[in-house]
Amino acid sequence: MPRRQHASTPSPANLSELHDVKLYIDLETYSSEDIKSAGLYRYVQSPDHRILLMSYAIDDGEVQIIDFTRGETIPSHIYEALMDTNVEKHAYNAAFEWYCLSTHLKLPDPLAWLPQWRCTMVHALYCGYLAALSTTAEALGLPVDKQKDLKGNALIKLFCTPYKNGAPVSPKLEPEKWELFRAYNMQDVVAERAVEDLLTSQPVPDAEWELWRVDIAINLRGVRLDSSLIDAALDVYAETAEELTQEATELSGLDNPASVRQLTEWLSDELQEEVSSLRKADVAELLESDLPDRARRMLEIRQALAKSSVAKYAAMRACIGTDGRARGLLMFYGASRTGRWAGRLVQAQNLPRNYLKTLDIARTFTIRRNINALHFLYGNVPDTLSQLIRTAFIPSASNTFIVADFSAIEARVIAWLAGERWVQDVFATHGKIYEACAAQMFGVDIATIAKGQPNYALRQRGKVATLALGYQGGVNSLIQMGALNYGVTQDELPDIVRRWRDTNRRIVDLWYAVENAALETVRTGAMSAVNPARNAYGVLFAIEGAESGSPRWLTIRLPSGRKLYYAEPTIGVNRFGSESIHYRDVSKNSRKFTDQETYGGRLVENIVQATARDCLAVAISRLEAAGYPIVMHIHDEVVIDSNARDPDAALADVREIMGLPIPWAPELQLRADGFTSDYYMKD
Repeated sequence: MPRRQHASTPSPANLSELHDVKLYIDLETYSSEDIKSAGLYRYVQSPDHRILLMSYAIDDGEVQIIDFTRGETIPSHIYEALMDTNVEKHAYNAAFEWYCLSTHLKLPDPLAWLPQWRCTMVHALYCGYLAALSTTAEALGLPVDKQKDLKGNALIKLFCTPYKNGAPVSPKLEPEKWELFRAYNMQDVVAERAVEDLLTSQPVPDAEWELWRVDIAINLRGVRLDSSLIDAALDVYAETAEELTQEATELSGLDNPASVRQLTEWLSDELQEEVSSLRKADVAELLESDLPDRARRMLEIRQALAKSSVAKYAAMRACIGTDGRARGLLMFYGASRTGRWAGRLVQAQNLPRNYLKTLDIARTFTIRRNINALHFLYGNVPDTLSQLIRTAFIPSASNTFIVADFSAIEARVIAWLAGERWVQDVFATHGKIYEACAAQMFGVDIATIAKGQPNYALRQRGKVATLALGYQGGVNSLIQMGALNYGVTQDELPDIVRRWRDTNRRIVDLWYAVENAALETVRTGAMSAVNPARNAYGVLFAIEGAESGSPRWLTIRLPSGRKLYYAEPTIGVNRFGSESIHYRDVSKNSRKFTDQETYGGRLVENIVQATARDCLAVAISRLEAAGYPIVMHIHDEVVIDSNARDPDAALADVREIMGLPIPWAPELQLRADGFTSDYYMKD
């Protein structure tokens, strides 16, 4: 569908009279803060932040540029358009333009005009592409003159970041390069507008735009960080690392015991056998074997120093604002296939777990920089610091964290979608899915699968099966889930797979129903529903696009109404000689769009995780509307900065809100568990 065009480009005089005008914007800015480590908000809040260039276009009009370095200002009609609620503002990664302009214009409430903005990056992510404008433009097959100028990175480094002396480079010193930079800025508007043109036929639902605005409000609110713990942890780790490195040097005689090459050669000589890898898993496996004392200690030191998670403290310090809060930690639609959130800066979605029972004591001795006490109490100081990372997130002064998460949400969603009645009944009653699964698999009374009872060991089998096998996985999936660490033997694994599939026939049927529906839709172009006689939840396959130069997609409409996108679908042959779905997606290795293959179980995984994300989205919106300020959410968990006088009562209310029926999934059984705390942790 081509973009709407005016008979002529709106003039300054009649611009404000139009109700469907689009204003495309791209900014180039300067700040002494590194946006990659500091994040958008600290970057813009820097005293020296300023806008250098602003390119813009009205609808299909010619791209114009404002050069602030030459004393130019925003024309009055563009200023009026910026303030006009009837004019949509479009940008690629619009959160950046929105916040920079909010600061530049000194708007008292940046969120007030956020509803006027649309983000083409979000649109691209929604349709299954990547965050980078250049990659998306290339994947969409835009002609070269409509793509992003890839030469811009060097120009950004030259003009937008401090030079060697700490000061910016003046355009007057590099006039030719500055003209290239102006052209680069204007080209970004061309590319962004062209991308939106191709995606126009697949609009982002209004509910997603509202959720995007909620997400930005959460990011702008930020979360408080414990600076005293962060600074102390970095000091403690630096001193500990120095001591361990010195010990390793004296023990081995190596010039650089951190060198993989030197250490593997030394270990090979010490053990009289080849050691080819020092990856985390390989080191852990070696430590489980019978080793000479020197080799064991060297591996222990290696393991301690490999705690890369402590680098998160440095990431926290880099992005913390002057008010002690970190902002911009969440990336909306970070997982483009499912739409789940991703982490930024500190990567809160990938924090190490904590197992210490005495977190308060560990925090106290860390803040006091008492390394001897930490070593005496906990042994491995880097590991202790790693376990304390979560606790660096703290509530506002006098507040309490309320942490609540959905219980076993993926297991609930897949059972609901598949119509696996016995699983739904479990969640509607006692909720002990691991015990119930084991009881079904092995034909025993669930009462006997409890601590002190004869069949309690079966619970671990029910647990790993539930976690590993829902998406058509087999023995390898069980191993990856850690089945062998739960006391399950290798020989038992095939039997567990068979028993689980026999017990969950509806889920197994769902894999093949989804795959067949996808194949039929790609083969014929006709819409296909999954088990329409039994499943009235709106999972619908369709071919969309392929009009007016638009891409062709296989889409999956979710129960929420949101869609998943698979670009340029075709039917190929898999390694078993059967038909399979192929589509274009980014390769993890090359970061280029290449041919990818999928199958029923993987498609079900996408559908389930996307539906679980939509449940979380409903909960986030409800909690925010109820006055519970969310500062973070991690996977299926929300963290609320609460000023409630009775935190326990507030927790009960939060759990009740999260357990309310979903409008588009009234029969889905949801439950939330949670706790209150003076810092974030894994309960």
